Order: sequence, then C-alpha cells, then structure tokens
Amino acid sequence: MASESNDFLFSDQDEEQLVEETVSEFWDVLIVDDDPEIHSVTKLALSGVEFWDKGLRFHHAYSGSEALELLKSNHSISVILLDVVMESDDAGLQVVKQVRECLNNHNVRIILRTGQPGYAPEEKVIREYDINDYKTKTELTRSKLITALVTAIRSYEQVCQLEFQSRALNNILYASKAILGFTDIKAFSMAVIKQLSIILDCEPQGLLCGSIEDDNQVYVLGGCAEYNEFIGQGIEQLDDGRIIMQVNNCLAQGEHQHTDVDSTYLLKSKNRQAAIYLETEHTPSPSQLQFAEIFLTNVSVGLDNVRLFNRLRDAAYKDVLTGLSNRNDFMNKVERYYQPGKNDFVFLLIDVSQFSDINNGLGQEIGNLLLNAIVDRLQQEYPNAELISRIGADVFGLLLAADKCDIELLREHLSLPFNAGEHILPINFNIGLCYQGDFQQAGIETLKLGYIALNQAKKQSAETVVTYTPDMEEKMAWRLGIIRQLRQDFEQRKLEVWFQPQLDLNTLEIIGCEALLRWPSGNGQYISPAIFVPMAEDAGLIVDIGQWVLEQACMQQKRLEAMGFAISIAVNVSVPQFKVKGYAQQVKDTLIKYDVKPQFIELEVTESVVMDELANVITTLKELKEFGIEIAIDDFGTGFSSLSYLQKLPLDRLKIDRDFIKDLPGQDCQAIAALIISLGARLGLKTIAEGVETQAQADYLAQLGCDEVQGFMYAKPMPEKELITYLQAKQ
Repeated sequence: MASESNDFLFSDQDEEQLVEETVSEFWDVLIVDDDPEIHSVTKLALSGVEFWDKGLRFHHAYSGSEALELLKSNHSISVILLDVVMESDDAGLQVVKQVRECLNNHNVRIILRTGQPGYAPEEKVIREYDINDYKTKTELTRSKLITALVTAIRSYEQVCQLEFQSRALNNILYASKAILGFTDIKAFSMAVIKQLSIILDCEPQGLLCGSIEDDNQVYVLGGCAEYNEFIGQGIEQLDDGRIIMQVNNCLAQGEHQHTDVDSTYLLKSKNRQAAIYLETEHTPSPSQLQFAEIFLTNVSVGLDNVRLFNRLRDAAYKDVLTGLSNRNDFMNKVERYYQPGKNDFVFLLIDVSQFSDINNGLGQEIGNLLLNAIVDRLQQEYPNAELISRIGADVFGLLLAADKCDIELLREHLSLPFNAGEHILPINFNIGLCYQGDFQQAGIETLKLGYIALNQAKKQSAETVVTYTPDMEEKMAWRLGIIRQLRQDFEQRKLEVWFQPQLDLNTLEIIGCEALLRWPSGNGQYISPAIFVPMAEDAGLIVDIGQWVLEQACMQQKRLEAMGFAISIAVNVSVPQFKVKGYAQQVKDTLIKYDVKPQFIELEVTESVVMDELANVITTLKELKEFGIEIAIDDFGTGFSSLSYLQKLPLDRLKIDRDFIKDLPGQDCQAIAALIISLGARLGLKTIAEGVETQAQADYLAQLGCDEVQGFMYAKPMPEKELITYLQAKQ
C-alpha cells in the first residue's frame, strides 16, 4: 500500500500482474530501444510501481520510425524512455524533433537514454531539444530510473493542467481585458463582481472592500445596488456583521473564505489587496475556484490601475509595467543624437510578433511577464545601450552605438525562448533600423522613420530586419495612392465579385461557390487581393466593401436560384466587420432585404477574426447560426490559437488552407491534413480543401475522408456570366 508521505510506492517485482489488475488507470510509458534486452530490464525495474494510485502500462517500439507510428495512433503516452542511437546515430534526437514539430505533441515527456554518450553530448542535447532528462544507461539504477520517471510524470501532469487552464482562460479573457480599462473604482468593483458571479454561477449580489489610501482602514469600494449607500464608508458601517467578519478574515488571513451561503475572495495586486464578498447558494466546485483564481489574477492589476490612475497620469515619461522610459521620453532623448553627416549611432524598433495572440491565448498576466522577460534579456545583453524604451504595447526601442549593433548577434539573443511564469515561449520579432545619418531634428520624425522600416519588416516574414532608406517614403506615398484609388474605384462601383465553385468530393456535384473580390486595374489586369485587401483594412474601407460583397452575393444567389441552381455562396468576413456594432443584425437585414434563404449564405471567418475578441465573436456567430446561416473557419490551422474555440463556436465547416494541400500527398503535409479532417469528423464538422490542383491531391483527400473541394482542378474563379455557363454545362 502507498504511504501517505510518498507519491509512489514499490512492491515486489513479481506483483506486476496484481498492479495491472487492481489499478483501473495507468500511466502509459513508451520504451523505444533497438535492444530487446533493454525493454525487458526496464520493464522489470519498473514493475510494481504506482504513482498517484496509478500503475504503469508499457508500450514498446524498437526503432524511431516505429515509435512515431505508435505515437500517431496513441495519444495517451505520458512518458517516452528513448534511446538515442538506433537505426541511425541520431535516431532518438530525430524522434524528439518529429514528436514536437510534426506530431505537434508538446505534452509527452521524454527521457533520453544512451549507451554511447559521445554521439550526442548532454549539454548540447539538453539545450537544443525539448526533453526532460538525458541519462546514460549505465547510470540509471532502478532507484534513479524511478525517480526520473516520476519527475517526468509530474511534469506531464503539470503540462496537461496548464493546457487545460489556458483553454479555460479564453472564457474570461475578454471580460478581464475590458475590466482593466476601468479607471473608476465603483465601475471596476461592479464589473469584477458581475464577472466573478458568472464564473461561480451565482447572482451578482455582493460588494468589494479594501483600503483607499495607505492606511489600515477597510472601506466599501463598490457593490450591487443595495450597498450603494455604504460606498466610501468604513466596513464597520455595514449592518451585516457576517459580511464584516468574512471580509476581515479574508484580508487578515490573506486567503479566500467559503461557506455554504457566501464566499469571500482575495483580490491581491502588487501594492494593494481587496476582498470581494458574494452571496452564494453552494460551495464553489474546484474548477470554478480554478477559473475564479485565473480571473482574479488577471484583473488584480486593475486594482492598482484604478487606485493610482491620477498618479500615473503624472508619470509621463516612464512605462509602469517594465520600468523603462516610454515613447515620450524616447522621442525627447533621441533628439540629442541629431547630428547631420554622422553615422555613429543606430536606433532599432523591435516588435514582438503575434503578441496579441499570446495575450488572448494565455492571458494578460503571461503577456506582461513575457514583456518583462524581453526587457531583462535586452538589458542583460546590452548593458551599455544608450537607451532602452518601451515604445508601444509590444514594441521596444533600442538606441546603440553603431559599432555595437550586430544584427545576427541580436537575432541570436532573441531566438532563445523566454520564461513567462510557468510558460516557456519561443518568440519571433520584426525589427526596423534607422541610422544616425537619417535622424531628424524632431524626435517624433525620427521615430516615424523607424516605424516605416518596421512596417516594411512586418509585411514580410517573421524575424525580418529592415533598415530605413529614403525610398521607403516614396513607397509609402505609392501605398497611399493605391488606397486613394481603391476608395475612388469602390465609390464608382468598379470593383467586381467573382465566384469559384465548390464541389462534393464524392459525387463531384456543385454544392456552392465562394465569392471573391476582384479589382480591375484599368489596363485589362487585376490588382492582387493580397495587396489591396490589407490596405482596405488599414484604411477603414473593408467594412463597407465587405457589406457590398455580401449584397452582391445575395443578389447572385437569387439570380442562380431563379435559374434552378440551389447552391450556397460563401462570403469572407474580416476582423473590422466583426467589430461593427450590431453586425449580426446587419447581415440578417441584408438577407431579408434580398429575400435570400439563410441556408444559402455561408460566412467564412479566419482564426484571426475568432481570436481577436473571442467572446464578442461567439455571441455574434451564435446569433447568425440561430438565424440559419452556416459558419466556416477559413485557412484553418494557420493561426496562433488554441483549439478550444472549436468547442465554443457554432461551426459547420473547417476549410483546410491551400498551404496544407499544395504538397500532398507528400509526407510533410499528410499528417496536418489528416489531423484537420479527423478533427472535423470528430466534431461533426464538414471539411473543405481549397487549392486542389491535381488528381493525386483529390484522391488522397478522398482517402482521408475530406467532404468537399475547391480549386483550379475543378474550376478557376470566374465572373457571373462564366459561372452561369459553367453551371449549365454541369447540369
């Protein structure tokens, strides 16, 4: 039997069968080694081991390739005991890389074992590969093997728990983000109470109490209507002794208080603490407490923000989060380096790629920890920098002597993962440079040049560095000209909507088509949507253009219906459109105006739309879904997001991005395409592959179970007349 003081126990080696029979759940351990004797010895050494009342269940693979095949079909493996040298000298290391990068399995823990340590030096392997431990087989006694395994299982459980928490966090991110914007303590208090009551599934009956100044007096800071008369007064003025006792106990003990009729939560920020009293009808469940803790952690910084709002307004030249100088200070100080003809200094704008996705996916607290970790790295690597500033939410300014600016070294410094709480995050950066010879007399003008270079870098791939050159301003002028022409052509209705058919992969029947925006250039050519759509978004035109496309799709659908073609039309929706107040009602009104049945219009949204404001998007899509409109996720798998939103969104279809189709049936894309199709099937969603150009691609997709296809192999995008001709020919 396991003792109360130990997490695991040992029993006699001949009792392995007993363990398997009496323990209903197991830790699944995969042994990968080309030596059968190692399998036997390992299994013998670990026989009878229990951890957290669960025994061990062993799986066996005798090569790296066999291990990968097993891992593709078995997702319950907790720990891999992996030999380094098998069919090749680095077979084990290749397995690690494939597991993390191709199988995208970041949960399973990996212990490398080797009998030939010279083939893979320990320090190099630990640094470059995502593993838990690296041991030589000779040093792994039974005791050490068990210790390493138990440590890995603990780590596995922690990783799984963190993944669960990050999914749960998405439910409260939007509310937390909004609450942190409050600068009024009463509004802040009520918002916290309301959101906490939602998490705890109770009525928002309660109040928030804490200190106003640096004294020991506890005041009522805000609450529901029945406590309005007490706001601003000492807590002792309340006529309910139970509330006074619970709040005082919470603050004095520094922990939450729970009873069958109420709960009091500690809201603790860096400099302040407060107590949130709520009337409840039941004791919170462990999961509710977990979500509440995450929420409180996220909004706790708001306590200081509200209290210190007036003082922060005076702190005009310092970034509160990082302690760095801010944008204003940077602009003032960079003016001192304005010396025409000299090129002794350079300033860099360093942008954290996809920072908003990290904030939305992991929480603002993790985002803040990441920013401070970046600051620590910059200060550590550039202790003699002229200036390090936080210029924007996710942009840092670095002013260096030109001879100290080694771009490759900077990339190396920033390429290592960052520790943000319990998360280890690899981050990409885009960088814009401006040398002293281009500095302007006004700091704001110098900063503008850096942003011109940075914006060029951001339009390219991640980890791009662009140095400012004077011709960039000319390109910016060209861009503004394009936007001006786009606005004019849209107003004059010169844009066009083309259509690309979508087919059932099994029957090859036409089931719909996608509406695609086209912009004639005036010389018989067309300007690429990849150029003008982002410009339309930046210029604020995309909302009006998107509405126009929807109207064109509705009119086209009615014309097709009148001709006997009952097919749906898919319309793409951008992030700015979802931010329009009443967007769902606007869509419904449009369909009603043109007398279009909702089932014949599908909205395609990208992952960037979904993750921008998740709660708002869910509400909007549910309203549209209830109306009868179908919803598809476009370019699925290309975003930086959690799969958790799939369970929350009212989806009908996953659209596999062409990047995962173009190389099929090549090995690199097979796993991803198969995963998406399998995921769609499990969730009851149809899958449609776009960009299908060859019969081999179509055959492989059919083999995987893909439902629908779209691509040049079947039909190119075409204007209305050609679409009608195409449909008539297919009748």
